[in-house]
Amino acid sequence: MNPFTVLAPPLGQLLALLFNIWPNNYGVAIVLLTLIVMLLLFPLTLKQTRSMKAMQEIQPEIKKLQKEHKDNREEMNKQMMALYQERGVNPAAGCLPLIIQMPIWFALFQVLRVGPSDADPTVLDPSDIIPADSRLAEALLEGDTQFLGMDMLQSPSSAASSGLVGAIPEILLVLVVVATGFYQSVQMTRRRKGDGVQQENKQAQQMQTVAKIMPLFLGFISWGFPTGLVLYFAVSNLFRIGQQAVIFRMDDDASGSEGKNAGRSEPPPAPPKQSGPSPHASKKRNRRRRK
Repeated sequence: MNPFTVLAPPLGQLLALLFNIWPNNYGVAIVLLTLIVMLLLFPLTLKQTRSMKAMQEIQPEIKKLQKEHKDNREEMNKQMMALYQERGVNPAAGCLPLIIQMPIWFALFQVLRVGPSDADPTVLDPSDIIPADSRLAEALLEGDTQFLGMDMLQSPSSAASSGLVGAIPEILLVLVVVATGFYQSVQMTRRRKGDGVQQENKQAQQMQTVAKIMPLFLGFISWGFPTGLVLYFAVSNLFRIGQQAVIFRMDDDASGSEGKNAGRSEPPPAPPKQSGPSPHASKKRNRRRRK
Protein backbone atom coordinates (compact mmCIF):
# COMPACT_ATOMS: atom_id res chain seq x y z
CA MET A 1 0.00 0.00 0.00
CA ASN A 2 1.18 3.51 -0.82
CA PRO A 3 2.44 5.07 2.45
CA PHE A 4 1.17 8.47 1.31
CA THR A 5 -2.41 7.22 0.99
CA VAL A 6 -2.59 4.84 3.96
CA LEU A 7 -4.08 7.64 6.07
CA ALA A 8 -6.77 8.46 3.51
CA PRO A 9 -9.42 5.96 4.71
CA PRO A 10 -9.22 6.94 8.42
CA LEU A 11 -9.25 10.63 7.52
CA GLY A 12 -12.20 10.06 5.22
CA GLN A 13 -14.12 8.24 7.96
CA LEU A 14 -13.33 11.04 10.42
CA LEU A 15 -14.48 13.64 7.88
CA ALA A 16 -17.74 11.72 7.40
CA LEU A 17 -18.24 11.63 11.17
CA LEU A 18 -17.63 15.37 11.48
CA PHE A 19 -20.07 15.99 8.63
CA ASN A 20 -22.75 14.30 10.77
CA ILE A 21 -22.00 16.72 13.64
CA TRP A 22 -22.59 19.74 11.37
CA PRO A 23 -24.68 18.27 8.53
CA ASN A 24 -24.85 19.67 5.02
CA ASN A 25 -21.73 21.81 5.48
CA TYR A 26 -18.68 20.22 3.91
CA GLY A 27 -16.45 23.24 4.68
CA VAL A 28 -17.20 23.19 8.42
CA ALA A 29 -16.33 19.48 8.49
CA ILE A 30 -12.97 20.28 6.88
CA VAL A 31 -12.32 23.05 9.43
CA LEU A 32 -13.11 20.68 12.32
CA LEU A 33 -10.88 18.01 10.79
CA THR A 34 -8.05 20.56 10.50
CA LEU A 35 -8.37 21.58 14.15
CA ILE A 36 -8.28 17.94 15.29
CA VAL A 37 -5.13 17.27 13.22
CA MET A 38 -3.44 20.41 14.57
CA LEU A 39 -4.29 19.49 18.17
CA LEU A 40 -2.81 16.03 17.66
CA LEU A 41 0.35 17.61 16.26
CA PHE A 42 0.60 20.16 19.08
CA PRO A 43 3.35 18.32 21.03
CA LEU A 44 5.52 18.24 17.91
CA THR A 45 4.75 21.85 17.07
CA LEU A 46 5.61 22.86 20.62
CA LYS A 47 8.96 21.12 20.28
CA GLN A 48 9.51 22.74 16.86
CA THR A 49 8.77 26.26 18.10
CA ARG A 50 10.96 25.95 21.17
CA SER A 51 13.77 24.38 19.13
CA MET A 52 13.66 27.27 16.65
CA LYS A 53 13.66 29.75 19.52
CA ALA A 54 16.62 27.99 21.16
CA MET A 55 18.51 27.95 17.86
CA GLN A 56 18.01 31.70 17.55
CA GLU A 57 19.23 32.32 21.10
CA ILE A 58 22.53 30.51 20.54
CA GLN A 59 23.27 32.17 17.19
CA PRO A 60 25.86 34.58 18.72
CA GLU A 61 27.73 31.61 20.21
CA ILE A 62 27.57 29.74 16.89
CA LYS A 63 28.96 32.77 15.10
CA LYS A 64 31.78 32.99 17.64
CA LEU A 65 32.69 29.32 17.09
CA GLN A 66 32.65 29.83 13.33
CA LYS A 67 35.13 32.68 13.65
CA GLU A 68 37.40 30.82 16.08
CA HIS A 69 37.54 27.62 13.99
CA LYS A 70 37.07 28.98 10.47
CA ASP A 71 40.25 27.17 9.37
CA ASN A 72 39.33 23.88 11.02
CA ARG A 73 35.89 22.78 9.91
CA GLU A 74 36.06 19.46 11.73
CA GLU A 75 36.79 21.13 15.07
CA MET A 76 34.07 23.74 14.41
CA ASN A 77 31.46 21.02 13.82
CA LYS A 78 32.62 19.21 16.94
CA GLN A 79 32.31 22.33 19.07
CA MET A 80 28.88 23.14 17.59
CA MET A 81 27.59 19.64 18.33
CA ALA A 82 28.86 20.02 21.90
CA LEU A 83 27.03 23.36 22.13
CA TYR A 84 23.80 21.78 20.83
CA GLN A 85 24.11 18.98 23.38
CA GLU A 86 24.84 21.40 26.22
CA ARG A 87 21.83 23.59 25.40
CA GLY A 88 19.54 20.67 24.53
CA VAL A 89 18.99 21.90 20.96
CA ASN A 90 18.19 19.62 18.03
CA PRO A 91 18.64 21.46 14.70
CA ALA A 92 16.48 18.87 12.91
CA ALA A 93 13.55 19.28 15.30
CA GLY A 94 12.30 22.34 13.42
CA CYS A 95 11.58 20.23 10.30
CA LEU A 96 9.98 17.30 12.11
CA PRO A 97 6.34 18.53 12.14
CA LEU A 98 6.59 19.50 8.48
CA ILE A 99 7.90 16.04 7.54
CA ILE A 100 5.16 14.33 9.56
CA GLN A 101 2.48 16.50 7.97
CA MET A 102 3.50 15.50 4.43
CA PRO A 103 1.64 12.11 4.51
CA ILE A 104 -1.38 13.93 5.99
CA TRP A 105 -1.34 16.40 3.10
CA PHE A 106 -1.19 13.60 0.53
CA ALA A 107 -3.96 11.70 2.29
CA LEU A 108 -6.15 14.80 2.48
CA PHE A 109 -5.46 15.41 -1.20
CA GLN A 110 -6.93 11.97 -1.89
CA VAL A 111 -9.89 12.52 0.44
CA LEU A 112 -10.82 15.99 -0.74
CA ARG A 113 -10.74 15.17 -4.43
CA VAL A 114 -13.38 12.45 -4.09
CA GLY A 115 -16.40 13.76 -5.98
CA PRO A 116 -19.76 12.52 -7.27
CA SER A 117 -18.31 11.33 -10.59
CA ASP A 118 -14.79 10.42 -9.52
CA ALA A 119 -13.39 7.81 -11.89
CA ASP A 120 -9.71 8.74 -11.72
CA PRO A 121 -7.69 5.49 -11.50
CA THR A 122 -4.84 7.30 -9.72
CA VAL A 123 -6.91 7.77 -6.57
CA LEU A 124 -8.33 5.22 -4.19
CA ASP A 125 -11.81 3.85 -4.67
CA PRO A 126 -14.16 6.51 -3.21
CA SER A 127 -15.95 3.81 -1.24
CA ASP A 128 -12.64 2.99 0.48
CA ILE A 129 -12.22 6.63 1.54
CA ILE A 130 -15.73 7.86 2.30
CA PRO A 131 -18.13 5.28 3.82
CA ALA A 132 -20.77 4.54 1.20
CA ASP A 133 -23.61 4.63 3.76
CA SER A 134 -22.59 7.97 5.30
CA ARG A 135 -24.42 11.28 4.91
CA LEU A 136 -21.24 12.73 3.45
CA ALA A 137 -21.34 10.17 0.61
CA GLU A 138 -24.90 11.25 -0.15
CA ALA A 139 -23.85 14.91 -0.14
CA LEU A 140 -20.98 14.13 -2.53
CA LEU A 141 -23.32 12.29 -4.89
CA GLU A 142 -25.63 15.30 -4.88
CA GLY A 143 -22.71 17.70 -5.41
CA ASP A 144 -23.37 19.47 -2.11
CA THR A 145 -19.79 20.61 -1.50
CA GLN A 146 -20.23 24.38 -1.31
CA PHE A 147 -18.78 26.54 1.47
CA LEU A 148 -18.77 30.35 1.52
CA GLY A 149 -19.42 30.45 -2.20
CA MET A 150 -16.61 27.98 -3.01
CA ASP A 151 -16.74 24.43 -4.31
CA MET A 152 -14.48 22.44 -2.01
CA LEU A 153 -13.74 19.89 -4.75
CA GLN A 154 -12.78 22.46 -7.37
CA SER A 155 -9.33 24.02 -7.51
CA PRO A 156 -8.93 27.82 -7.54
CA SER A 157 -7.39 27.59 -11.01
CA SER A 158 -10.45 25.76 -12.32
CA ALA A 159 -12.74 28.30 -10.70
CA ALA A 160 -10.74 31.15 -12.26
CA SER A 161 -10.95 29.59 -15.72
CA SER A 162 -14.67 30.43 -15.74
CA GLY A 163 -13.98 34.06 -14.80
CA LEU A 164 -11.98 35.89 -12.17
CA VAL A 165 -15.07 37.53 -10.66
CA GLY A 166 -16.64 34.20 -9.83
CA ALA A 167 -13.33 32.95 -8.37
CA ILE A 168 -12.88 35.85 -5.94
CA PRO A 169 -13.54 33.68 -2.82
CA GLU A 170 -10.99 31.09 -3.97
CA ILE A 171 -8.42 33.79 -4.81
CA LEU A 172 -8.92 35.41 -1.40
CA LEU A 173 -8.44 32.02 0.29
CA VAL A 174 -5.11 31.50 -1.51
CA LEU A 175 -4.05 35.00 -0.45
CA VAL A 176 -4.96 34.13 3.15
CA VAL A 177 -2.65 31.09 2.92
CA VAL A 178 0.23 33.27 1.67
CA ALA A 179 -0.42 36.13 4.13
CA THR A 180 -0.69 33.88 7.19
CA GLY A 181 2.47 32.05 6.14
CA PHE A 182 4.36 35.34 5.97
CA TYR A 183 2.93 36.46 9.30
CA GLN A 184 4.24 33.30 10.99
CA SER A 185 7.79 34.16 9.89
CA VAL A 186 7.30 37.81 10.91
CA GLN A 187 5.98 36.65 14.28
CA MET A 188 9.16 34.67 14.88
CA THR A 189 11.42 37.43 13.50
CA ARG A 190 9.78 40.08 15.67
CA ARG A 191 10.26 37.80 18.64
CA ARG A 192 13.93 37.36 17.78
CA LYS A 193 14.51 41.13 17.57
CA GLY A 194 12.69 41.61 20.85
CA ASP A 195 15.08 39.16 22.49
CA GLY A 196 18.04 41.10 21.09
CA VAL A 197 19.34 38.11 19.16
CA GLN A 198 21.27 38.94 16.00
CA GLN A 199 21.34 36.45 13.16
CA GLU A 200 24.12 37.30 10.78
CA ASN A 201 25.61 33.92 9.89
CA LYS A 202 24.83 31.98 6.73
CA GLN A 203 22.68 29.38 8.47
CA ALA A 204 20.42 32.07 9.91
CA GLN A 205 20.14 33.81 6.56
CA GLN A 206 19.18 30.52 4.91
CA MET A 207 16.47 29.96 7.53
CA GLN A 208 15.09 33.44 6.86
CA THR A 209 15.12 32.81 3.11
CA VAL A 210 13.23 29.54 3.49
CA ALA A 211 10.70 31.24 5.78
CA LYS A 212 10.05 33.84 3.06
CA ILE A 213 9.89 31.42 0.13
CA MET A 214 7.72 28.75 1.80
CA PRO A 215 4.50 30.87 1.92
CA LEU A 216 4.88 31.72 -1.77
CA PHE A 217 5.47 28.07 -2.63
CA LEU A 218 2.43 27.00 -0.61
CA GLY A 219 0.31 29.63 -2.34
CA PHE A 220 1.58 28.47 -5.74
CA ILE A 221 0.68 24.82 -5.19
CA SER A 222 -2.63 25.82 -3.58
CA TRP A 223 -3.69 27.31 -6.90
CA GLY A 224 -3.97 23.81 -8.39
CA PHE A 225 -5.15 21.90 -5.31
CA PRO A 226 -8.79 21.26 -4.34
CA THR A 227 -10.17 24.25 -2.47
CA GLY A 228 -10.90 21.99 0.50
CA LEU A 229 -7.16 21.38 0.88
CA VAL A 230 -6.48 25.12 0.52
CA LEU A 231 -8.97 25.66 3.34
CA TYR A 232 -6.96 23.17 5.41
CA PHE A 233 -3.77 25.19 4.75
CA ALA A 234 -5.43 28.47 5.73
CA VAL A 235 -6.99 27.15 8.95
CA SER A 236 -3.79 25.37 9.99
CA ASN A 237 -1.76 28.56 9.44
CA LEU A 238 -4.19 30.59 11.55
CA PHE A 239 -4.08 27.91 14.24
CA ARG A 240 -0.27 27.94 14.30
CA ILE A 241 -0.20 31.74 14.63
CA GLY A 242 -2.33 31.53 17.75
CA GLN A 243 -0.37 28.51 18.93
CA GLN A 244 2.97 30.33 18.64
CA ALA A 245 1.56 33.29 20.56
CA VAL A 246 0.44 30.96 23.36
CA ILE A 247 3.82 29.18 23.46
CA PHE A 248 5.70 32.49 23.62
CA ARG A 249 3.42 33.67 26.44
CA MET A 250 3.95 30.41 28.36
CA ASP A 251 7.73 30.67 28.02
CA ASP A 252 7.71 34.36 29.01
CA ASP A 253 5.64 33.63 32.12
CA ALA A 254 7.95 30.76 33.07
CA SER A 255 11.13 32.82 32.58
CA GLY A 256 9.56 35.78 34.40
CA SER A 257 8.69 33.71 37.45
CA GLU A 258 12.20 32.24 37.51
CA GLY A 259 13.67 35.74 37.35
CA LYS A 260 11.53 36.92 40.25
CA ASN A 261 12.53 33.95 42.38
CA ALA A 262 16.18 34.50 41.56
CA GLY A 263 15.91 38.19 42.42
CA ARG A 264 14.47 37.65 45.86
CA SER A 265 17.06 38.36 48.56
CA GLU A 266 17.19 36.50 51.83
CA PRO A 267 16.18 38.53 54.93
CA PRO A 268 19.16 39.84 56.88
CA PRO A 269 20.18 37.58 59.75
CA ALA A 270 19.11 38.59 63.26
CA PRO A 271 21.87 40.09 65.40
CA PRO A 272 23.51 37.50 67.63
CA LYS A 273 22.42 37.40 71.24
CA GLN A 274 25.00 38.52 73.74
CA SER A 275 26.00 35.68 76.00
CA GLY A 276 28.01 37.83 78.43
CA PRO A 277 26.92 40.61 80.84
CA SER A 278 25.54 43.78 79.34
CA PRO A 279 27.72 46.96 79.27
CA HIS A 280 25.31 48.66 81.72
CA ALA A 281 25.83 45.94 84.33
CA SER A 282 29.61 46.21 83.94
CA LYS A 283 29.50 49.96 84.64
CA LYS A 284 27.62 49.36 87.95
CA ARG A 285 30.21 46.85 89.12
CA ASN A 286 33.06 49.24 88.38
CA ARG A 287 31.40 52.00 90.45
CA ARG A 288 31.03 49.68 93.47
CA ARG A 289 34.69 48.75 93.33
CA ARG A 290 35.77 52.42 93.34
CA LYS A 291 33.66 53.05 96.43
